Amino acid sequence: MSDNKTITYASSGVDIGLGDDASKILYNASKVTWANRKGLLGEIITPFDDFSGIRYISVGNLPENTVMNMGFDGVGTKMELAERMGDHSTIAFDLFAMVCDDAVIRGAEPILIGSVLDVNSLGRDNVTYIKEMRQLAEGYIKAAKTANVAVINGELAELGDRVNGYGDFNYNWCAGLIWFAKKDRLLTGNEIQIGDYCVGLNEPGFRSNGLSLVRNVFSSAYGDNWHNIEFEGKKLGYWVLEPSIIYSACVSEMFGGFDNDPRVELHGVSHITGGGIPGKLGRALKPSGFGADIDTPFEPSPVIRHCQEKGNIPDDEAYRTWNMGQGMVVITPEPENAIKIAEEFGIEAQIIGKVTEDRGIRIKSKGFFSEDEVLEY
Repeated sequence: MSDNKTITYASSGVDIGLGDDASKILYNASKVTWANRKGLLGEIITPFDDFSGIRYISVGNLPENTVMNMGFDGVGTKMELAERMGDHSTIAFDLFAMVCDDAVIRGAEPILIGSVLDVNSLGRDNVTYIKEMRQLAEGYIKAAKTANVAVINGELAELGDRVNGYGDFNYNWCAGLIWFAKKDRLLTGNEIQIGDYCVGLNEPGFRSNGLSLVRNVFSSAYGDNWHNIEFEGKKLGYWVLEPSIIYSACVSEMFGGFDNDPRVELHGVSHITGGGIPGKLGRALKPSGFGADIDTPFEPSPVIRHCQEKGNIPDDEAYRTWNMGQGMVVITPEPENAIKIAEEFGIEAQIIGKVTEDRGIRIKSKGFFSEDEVLEY
Protein backbone atom coordinates (compact mmCIF):
# COMPACT_ATOMS: atom_id res chain seq x y z
CA MET A 1 0.00 0.00 0.00
CA SER A 2 1.37 3.38 -0.95
CA ASP A 3 1.67 5.99 1.80
CA ASN A 4 2.20 8.81 -0.69
CA LYS A 5 0.02 11.81 0.04
CA THR A 6 -2.12 13.25 -2.74
CA ILE A 7 -0.55 16.43 -4.05
CA THR A 8 -2.96 19.13 -5.22
CA TYR A 9 -2.57 22.56 -6.75
CA ALA A 10 -3.77 24.08 -3.47
CA SER A 11 -1.24 22.11 -1.41
CA SER A 12 1.43 23.41 -3.79
CA GLY A 13 0.49 26.96 -2.86
CA VAL A 14 -2.13 27.91 -5.47
CA ASP A 15 -5.82 27.88 -4.49
CA ILE A 16 -7.80 28.37 -7.70
CA GLY A 17 -11.07 29.14 -5.90
CA LEU A 18 -9.44 31.70 -3.62
CA GLY A 19 -7.62 33.16 -6.63
CA ASP A 20 -10.92 33.64 -8.43
CA ASP A 21 -12.37 35.42 -5.40
CA ALA A 22 -9.36 37.73 -5.17
CA SER A 23 -9.42 38.43 -8.92
CA LYS A 24 -13.08 39.40 -8.70
CA ILE A 25 -12.19 41.92 -5.98
CA LEU A 26 -9.75 43.62 -8.34
CA TYR A 27 -12.17 43.36 -11.26
CA ASN A 28 -15.02 44.95 -9.29
CA ALA A 29 -12.64 47.69 -8.17
CA SER A 30 -11.59 48.33 -11.77
CA LYS A 31 -15.26 48.62 -12.82
CA VAL A 32 -15.72 51.48 -10.35
CA THR A 33 -12.88 53.38 -12.05
CA TRP A 34 -14.55 53.28 -15.48
CA ALA A 35 -16.74 56.20 -14.43
CA ASN A 36 -13.58 58.36 -14.32
CA ARG A 37 -13.42 58.40 -18.15
CA LYS A 38 -17.17 58.52 -18.87
CA GLY A 39 -17.69 60.76 -21.90
CA LEU A 40 -13.93 61.25 -22.32
CA LEU A 41 -11.21 59.68 -24.40
CA GLY A 42 -10.68 56.33 -22.73
CA GLU A 43 -14.31 55.58 -21.94
CA ILE A 44 -14.55 51.82 -21.39
CA ILE A 45 -16.92 49.97 -23.71
CA THR A 46 -18.19 46.56 -22.55
CA PRO A 47 -20.38 44.58 -24.98
CA PHE A 48 -21.29 42.36 -22.01
CA ASP A 49 -20.34 42.51 -18.35
CA ASP A 50 -18.21 39.54 -17.42
CA PHE A 51 -15.00 39.06 -15.48
CA SER A 52 -13.26 37.67 -18.56
CA GLY A 53 -15.34 39.58 -21.12
CA ILE A 54 -13.97 41.85 -23.83
CA ARG A 55 -13.38 45.52 -22.97
CA TYR A 56 -12.10 48.27 -25.24
CA ILE A 57 -12.11 52.00 -26.01
CA SER A 58 -13.07 53.71 -29.26
CA VAL A 59 -10.28 55.58 -31.06
CA GLY A 60 -11.91 55.95 -34.48
CA ASN A 61 -12.42 59.71 -34.48
CA LEU A 62 -9.16 60.98 -33.03
CA PRO A 63 -7.50 64.02 -34.65
CA GLU A 64 -4.78 63.39 -37.23
CA ASN A 65 -2.01 64.69 -34.97
CA THR A 66 -2.89 62.33 -32.08
CA VAL A 67 -0.06 60.26 -30.63
CA MET A 68 -0.07 57.61 -27.94
CA ASN A 69 2.42 55.53 -26.05
CA MET A 70 2.76 53.32 -23.00
CA GLY A 71 4.77 53.60 -19.83
CA PHE A 72 5.60 50.94 -17.25
CA ASP A 73 6.75 51.05 -13.65
CA GLY A 74 6.27 49.45 -10.27
CA VAL A 75 6.18 50.24 -6.58
CA GLY A 76 9.65 48.89 -5.88
CA THR A 77 10.38 47.90 -2.29
CA LYS A 78 7.77 50.17 -0.69
CA MET A 79 5.48 47.14 -0.41
CA GLU A 80 7.60 46.04 2.53
CA LEU A 81 6.36 49.07 4.46
CA ALA A 82 2.76 48.03 3.82
CA GLU A 83 3.66 44.50 4.92
CA ARG A 84 5.33 45.80 8.08
CA MET A 85 2.41 48.06 9.02
CA GLY A 86 -0.33 45.66 7.92
CA ASP A 87 -1.87 48.45 5.85
CA HIS A 88 -2.13 47.98 2.09
CA SER A 89 -4.75 50.66 1.42
CA THR A 90 -2.42 53.33 -0.01
CA ILE A 91 0.10 51.38 -2.10
CA ALA A 92 -1.97 51.98 -5.25
CA PHE A 93 -1.19 55.70 -4.91
CA ASP A 94 2.51 54.88 -5.22
CA LEU A 95 1.88 52.61 -8.20
CA PHE A 96 -0.28 55.14 -10.05
CA ALA A 97 2.03 58.05 -9.22
CA MET A 98 5.01 56.28 -10.75
CA VAL A 99 3.31 55.71 -14.13
CA CYS A 100 0.87 58.64 -14.39
CA ASP A 101 3.30 61.33 -13.29
CA ASP A 102 5.90 60.09 -15.75
CA ALA A 103 3.39 60.63 -18.60
CA VAL A 104 2.69 64.31 -17.93
CA ILE A 105 6.36 65.27 -18.14
CA ARG A 106 5.92 64.93 -21.93
CA GLY A 107 2.66 66.84 -22.08
CA ALA A 108 0.58 63.66 -22.34
CA GLU A 109 -2.65 62.83 -20.53
CA PRO A 110 -2.79 59.48 -18.70
CA ILE A 111 -5.88 57.52 -19.80
CA LEU A 112 -5.83 53.78 -19.01
CA ILE A 113 -3.95 51.62 -16.52
CA GLY A 114 -3.47 47.87 -16.40
CA SER A 115 -1.62 46.15 -13.58
CA VAL A 116 -0.10 42.82 -12.62
CA LEU A 117 -0.13 41.79 -8.96
CA ASP A 118 2.14 38.86 -8.07
CA VAL A 119 1.54 37.47 -4.58
CA ASN A 120 3.30 34.80 -2.59
CA SER A 121 -0.01 33.24 -1.55
CA LEU A 122 -3.63 34.25 -1.07
CA GLY A 123 -3.96 31.90 1.86
CA ARG A 124 -2.38 28.99 3.70
CA ASP A 125 -3.06 26.92 6.81
CA ASN A 126 -6.74 27.96 6.84
CA VAL A 127 -5.76 31.65 6.80
CA THR A 128 -6.75 33.80 3.82
CA TYR A 129 -5.55 37.24 2.77
CA ILE A 130 -8.82 38.49 1.31
CA LYS A 131 -8.81 41.40 3.78
CA GLU A 132 -5.46 42.53 2.38
CA MET A 133 -6.79 42.20 -1.17
CA ARG A 134 -9.75 44.40 -0.27
CA GLN A 135 -7.34 47.02 1.08
CA LEU A 136 -5.40 46.97 -2.20
CA ALA A 137 -8.67 47.32 -4.14
CA GLU A 138 -9.78 50.23 -1.94
CA GLY A 139 -6.58 52.08 -2.81
CA TYR A 140 -7.01 51.12 -6.48
CA ILE A 141 -10.34 52.96 -6.64
CA LYS A 142 -9.16 56.07 -4.78
CA ALA A 143 -5.88 56.38 -6.70
CA ALA A 144 -7.63 56.02 -10.06
CA LYS A 145 -10.09 58.75 -9.09
CA THR A 146 -7.24 61.06 -8.08
CA ALA A 147 -5.38 60.40 -11.35
CA ASN A 148 -8.60 60.55 -13.44
CA VAL A 149 -7.78 57.27 -15.17
CA ALA A 150 -9.67 54.05 -15.76
CA VAL A 151 -8.29 50.65 -14.80
CA ILE A 152 -8.77 48.23 -17.69
CA ASN A 153 -7.71 45.08 -15.83
CA GLY A 154 -6.17 43.64 -12.70
CA GLU A 155 -4.10 40.53 -13.32
CA LEU A 156 -3.27 38.39 -10.32
CA ALA A 157 -0.93 35.41 -9.88
CA GLU A 158 0.20 33.31 -6.91
CA LEU A 159 3.91 32.63 -7.29
CA GLY A 160 4.82 31.00 -4.00
CA ASP A 161 8.43 31.36 -2.89
CA ARG A 162 9.26 33.38 -6.01
CA VAL A 163 7.85 36.34 -4.02
CA ASN A 164 9.12 37.08 -0.52
CA GLY A 165 9.05 39.94 1.96
CA TYR A 166 8.16 40.83 5.53
CA GLY A 167 5.46 38.76 7.27
CA ASP A 168 3.13 36.33 5.56
CA PHE A 169 1.40 38.33 2.80
CA ASN A 170 4.03 39.33 0.22
CA TYR A 171 3.59 40.80 -3.24
CA ASN A 172 5.03 42.78 -6.12
CA TRP A 173 2.89 45.22 -8.09
CA CYS A 174 3.63 46.82 -11.45
CA ALA A 175 1.52 48.66 -14.01
CA GLY A 176 1.35 49.74 -17.61
CA LEU A 177 -0.17 53.07 -18.61
CA ILE A 178 -1.59 54.20 -21.96
CA TRP A 179 -1.36 57.93 -22.62
CA PHE A 180 -2.53 60.17 -25.45
CA ALA A 181 -1.28 63.56 -26.57
CA LYS A 182 -1.39 66.05 -29.43
CA LYS A 183 1.89 65.84 -31.30
CA ASP A 184 2.28 69.62 -31.54
CA ARG A 185 1.79 69.99 -27.77
CA LEU A 186 4.42 67.51 -26.62
CA LEU A 187 7.07 68.89 -24.27
CA THR A 188 10.56 68.23 -25.63
CA GLY A 189 12.65 70.45 -23.36
CA ASN A 190 13.49 72.80 -26.22
CA GLU A 191 10.62 75.07 -25.15
CA ILE A 192 12.43 76.06 -21.94
CA GLN A 193 13.70 79.65 -21.80
CA ILE A 194 16.11 81.57 -19.60
CA GLY A 195 14.15 83.27 -16.84
CA ASP A 196 11.38 80.65 -16.70
CA TYR A 197 10.25 79.91 -13.16
CA CYS A 198 10.58 76.54 -11.49
CA VAL A 199 7.43 75.84 -9.49
CA GLY A 200 7.72 73.01 -6.99
CA LEU A 201 4.74 70.82 -6.11
CA ASN A 202 5.11 69.68 -2.53
CA GLU A 203 5.70 66.04 -1.56
CA PRO A 204 5.52 65.22 2.18
CA GLY A 205 7.08 61.77 1.90
CA PHE A 206 9.70 59.66 0.13
CA ARG A 207 7.37 58.77 -2.79
CA SER A 208 8.49 55.33 -3.96
CA ASN A 209 12.20 55.97 -4.32
CA GLY A 210 15.30 55.39 -2.24
CA LEU A 211 13.47 53.05 0.14
CA SER A 212 16.28 50.49 0.23
CA LEU A 213 18.53 53.16 1.74
CA VAL A 214 15.80 54.18 4.19
CA ARG A 215 15.29 50.61 5.39
CA ASN A 216 19.04 50.09 5.71
CA VAL A 217 19.49 53.25 7.79
CA PHE A 218 16.58 52.65 10.14
CA SER A 219 17.22 48.93 10.64
CA SER A 220 20.85 49.74 11.50
CA ALA A 221 19.76 52.46 13.91
CA TYR A 222 16.80 50.75 15.60
CA GLY A 223 16.87 47.04 14.69
CA ASP A 224 14.47 44.96 12.62
CA ASN A 225 11.44 46.32 14.50
CA TRP A 226 12.30 49.89 13.44
CA HIS A 227 8.89 50.52 11.89
CA ASN A 228 7.25 50.51 15.34
CA ILE A 229 9.56 53.18 16.78
CA GLU A 230 7.64 56.35 17.72
CA PHE A 231 8.80 59.47 15.91
CA GLU A 232 7.11 62.85 16.29
CA GLY A 233 3.72 61.47 17.17
CA LYS A 234 3.42 58.38 14.98
CA LYS A 235 5.23 55.18 14.15
CA LEU A 236 8.24 55.50 11.91
CA GLY A 237 6.78 52.94 9.52
CA TYR A 238 3.78 55.16 8.81
CA TRP A 239 6.08 58.10 8.09
CA VAL A 240 7.84 56.03 5.43
CA LEU A 241 4.59 54.54 4.12
CA GLU A 242 3.17 58.03 3.41
CA PRO A 243 1.43 57.61 0.01
CA SER A 244 2.86 59.40 -3.01
CA ILE A 245 0.94 62.43 -4.18
CA ILE A 246 -0.43 61.90 -7.69
CA TYR A 247 0.19 65.13 -9.66
CA SER A 248 -0.93 64.04 -13.13
CA ALA A 249 -4.51 65.35 -13.06
CA CYS A 250 -3.30 68.71 -11.75
CA VAL A 251 -0.55 69.07 -14.36
CA SER A 252 -2.89 67.86 -17.15
CA GLU A 253 -5.24 70.65 -16.14
CA MET A 254 -2.38 73.11 -16.53
CA PHE A 255 -1.46 72.15 -20.10
CA GLY A 256 -5.01 71.26 -21.16
CA GLY A 257 -4.71 67.49 -21.19
CA PHE A 258 -5.44 65.80 -24.50
CA ASP A 259 -8.05 68.12 -25.96
CA ASN A 260 -8.74 71.10 -23.69
CA ASP A 261 -7.31 74.60 -23.84
CA PRO A 262 -4.17 75.18 -21.75
CA ARG A 263 -4.58 77.18 -18.56
CA VAL A 264 -0.84 77.65 -18.05
CA GLU A 265 2.00 78.02 -20.53
CA LEU A 266 4.25 75.13 -19.57
CA HIS A 267 7.74 74.80 -21.01
CA GLY A 268 8.80 71.73 -19.05
CA VAL A 269 7.80 69.28 -16.32
CA SER A 270 10.06 67.16 -14.14
CA HIS A 271 8.96 64.22 -11.99
CA ILE A 272 11.34 64.14 -9.03
CA THR A 273 11.97 60.46 -8.31
CA GLY A 274 15.24 58.50 -8.15
CA GLY A 275 18.09 60.88 -8.96
CA GLY A 276 16.33 63.73 -7.19
CA ILE A 277 16.32 67.31 -8.45
CA PRO A 278 19.83 67.09 -9.95
CA GLY A 279 18.98 64.01 -11.99
CA LYS A 280 15.39 64.62 -13.02
CA LEU A 281 15.35 68.42 -13.41
CA GLY A 282 18.74 68.11 -15.08
CA ARG A 283 17.22 65.71 -17.62
CA ALA A 284 14.39 68.16 -18.39
CA LEU A 285 16.90 71.00 -18.91
CA LYS A 286 19.38 69.02 -21.00
CA PRO A 287 17.85 69.71 -24.46
CA SER A 288 17.91 73.47 -23.83
CA GLY A 289 21.47 73.50 -22.51
CA PHE A 290 20.37 75.72 -19.60
CA GLY A 291 20.71 75.31 -15.85
CA ALA A 292 18.72 76.32 -12.78
CA ASP A 293 19.12 78.07 -9.45
CA ILE A 294 16.86 76.42 -6.87
CA ASP A 295 17.05 78.95 -4.06
CA THR A 296 13.72 78.51 -2.23
CA PRO A 297 12.89 74.78 -2.29
CA PHE A 298 10.37 73.16 0.01
CA GLU A 299 11.83 71.67 3.16
CA PRO A 300 12.03 67.88 3.19
CA SER A 301 9.73 66.09 5.60
CA PRO A 302 10.97 65.50 9.17
CA VAL A 303 11.43 61.78 8.47
CA ILE A 304 13.80 62.49 5.57
CA ARG A 305 15.94 64.73 7.75
CA HIS A 306 15.80 62.11 10.52
CA CYS A 307 16.98 59.45 8.07
CA GLN A 308 19.84 61.73 7.04
CA GLU A 309 20.82 62.21 10.67
CA LYS A 310 20.72 58.51 11.60
CA GLY A 311 22.53 57.42 8.44
CA ASN A 312 24.97 60.34 8.34
CA ILE A 313 23.82 61.00 4.77
CA PRO A 314 25.18 64.35 3.52
CA ASP A 315 22.83 66.80 1.88
CA ASP A 316 24.37 66.51 -1.57
CA GLU A 317 23.72 62.75 -1.50
CA ALA A 318 20.20 63.20 -0.09
CA TYR A 319 19.27 65.55 -2.93
CA ARG A 320 20.51 62.94 -5.42
CA THR A 321 18.47 60.17 -3.77
CA TRP A 322 15.12 61.63 -2.64
CA ASN A 323 12.72 64.36 -3.72
CA MET A 324 13.55 66.40 -0.59
CA GLY A 325 10.13 68.06 -0.46
CA GLN A 326 9.10 68.52 -4.09
CA GLY A 327 7.76 65.54 -6.03
CA MET A 328 7.30 67.51 -9.25
CA VAL A 329 8.65 70.71 -10.78
CA VAL A 330 6.88 72.60 -13.54
CA ILE A 331 8.81 75.12 -15.63
CA THR A 332 6.71 78.08 -16.71
CA PRO A 333 6.71 81.85 -17.36
CA GLU A 334 3.33 81.95 -15.51
CA PRO A 335 4.08 80.70 -12.00
CA GLU A 336 1.04 82.33 -10.34
CA ASN A 337 -1.34 80.45 -12.62
CA ALA A 338 0.43 77.15 -11.98
CA ILE A 339 0.30 77.69 -8.21
CA LYS A 340 -3.41 78.57 -8.37
CA ILE A 341 -4.28 75.37 -10.25
CA ALA A 342 -2.21 73.27 -7.84
CA GLU A 343 -4.17 74.79 -4.96
CA GLU A 344 -7.42 73.82 -6.71
CA PHE A 345 -6.23 70.21 -6.51
CA GLY A 346 -5.21 70.54 -2.87
CA ILE A 347 -1.49 70.52 -3.70
CA GLU A 348 0.85 73.01 -2.07
CA ALA A 349 3.04 74.80 -4.61
CA GLN A 350 5.56 77.61 -4.64
CA ILE A 351 8.28 79.17 -6.78
CA ILE A 352 11.48 77.32 -5.91
CA GLY A 353 13.86 78.82 -8.47
CA LYS A 354 14.58 80.00 -12.01
CA VAL A 355 16.10 78.72 -15.23
CA THR A 356 19.54 80.22 -15.88
CA GLU A 357 21.91 80.50 -18.80
CA ASP A 358 24.62 78.86 -16.69
CA ARG A 359 24.61 75.08 -17.00
CA GLY A 360 24.27 72.88 -13.94
CA ILE A 361 21.88 72.97 -11.02
CA ARG A 362 22.49 74.88 -7.80
CA ILE A 363 20.29 74.12 -4.79
CA LYS A 364 20.11 76.13 -1.58
CA SER A 365 19.97 73.18 0.77
CA LYS A 366 17.17 72.52 3.23
CA GLY A 367 18.74 69.25 4.33
CA PHE A 368 19.84 68.22 7.80
CA PHE A 369 23.58 68.88 7.60
CA SER A 370 24.10 72.00 5.49
CA GLU A 371 20.96 74.13 5.61
CA ASP A 372 21.22 77.23 3.39
CA GLU A 373 24.50 76.06 1.87
CA VAL A 374 24.44 76.07 -1.94
CA LEU A 375 24.95 72.61 -3.39
CA GLU A 376 26.29 72.50 -6.94
CA TYR A 377 25.60 69.71 -9.43
